[in-house]
Amino acid sequence: MDARETRADAATAGDERDGAGRSAGRLRATGVGAVAVLLWASLALLTTLSGRVPPFQLTAMAFTVGGLIGLPRAVRGGAALARGLPGGAWALGIGGLFGYHFFYFLALRNAPAVDAGLIAYLWPLLIVVFSALLPGERLRWWHTAGAVLGLGGTFLLVTGGQGVHLRGEYLLGYTAAAVCALVWSAYSVANRRYPQVPTDMVAFFCLATAALAAVCHLLFEDTVRPDGWQWLAVFALGLGPVGGAFYVWDHGTKHGDIRLLGTFSYFAPLLSTTLLVAAGRADASWPVAAATVLIAGGATLASADALRAARRGN
Repeated sequence: MDARETRADAATAGDERDGAGRSAGRLRATGVGAVAVLLWASLALLTTLSGRVPPFQLTAMAFTVGGLIGLPRAVRGGAALARGLPGGAWALGIGGLFGYHFFYFLALRNAPAVDAGLIAYLWPLLIVVFSALLPGERLRWWHTAGAVLGLGGTFLLVTGGQGVHLRGEYLLGYTAAAVCALVWSAYSVANRRYPQVPTDMVAFFCLATAALAAVCHLLFEDTVRPDGWQWLAVFALGLGPVGGAFYVWDHGTKHGDIRLLGTFSYFAPLLSTTLLVAAGRADASWPVAAATVLIAGGATLASADALRAARRGN
């Protein structure tokens, strides 16, 4: 074997190691992003435990906590970068976090909760579809099929197997729910455009969202003071589903597999219902069991190529 062949073999081996390293890093980032799904599963339970605090007030309080937990790192490592961030990054971060919650609450005010919630939860499917627009991403049939199975499971879970009857008088609410789904899916996919923006910046996005939610609260709601353990529920919301979750989601959407994250997101309502059942605030039923099969099957199907890649890496 001459020197040129030796160098070529070494270069090939190096490329394979680099490829394996990138795949492993992508898989780790996907796992980090999936933590957000676990945190969002606690949203319904913690919201019920927070009492009768109105939604915009609760959003302002929780996002304040969420922003403060990341503020020390953001100020220490990213204050200068924050001043130099492109306007698009600010608009995307604040618009995604605040826009989703604004349109979600608008939907709940103007349409039945089941109908609005189901329409709003089109965002995981939209993430999978929109991912085809990203450079280097290819949308395969099993990604879409897995997302559709997850949507079917969510439909069973949200409706309890009773179906949905859309009515014209709720058009504003339905439209707001659709915009809600569009905003969050667009934010999640477009976030890949700013990989250079550190996740610490989410602290500033959370605090800006808290300020905007506080303005909406003052305009549209009466203030309700939490009592006793309700304060703990509000704090937990800020640490988890309405605050902390957005840090790990930011990292996952920027560096992980966005298609898998979209499909895995359907586990959030399933795990949420499971927590409510375990806490005695909901009843177990056949739709829950059927939804488990559909969502787990859809996630497995959508992750087929990632699982194959992981086995090859081992």
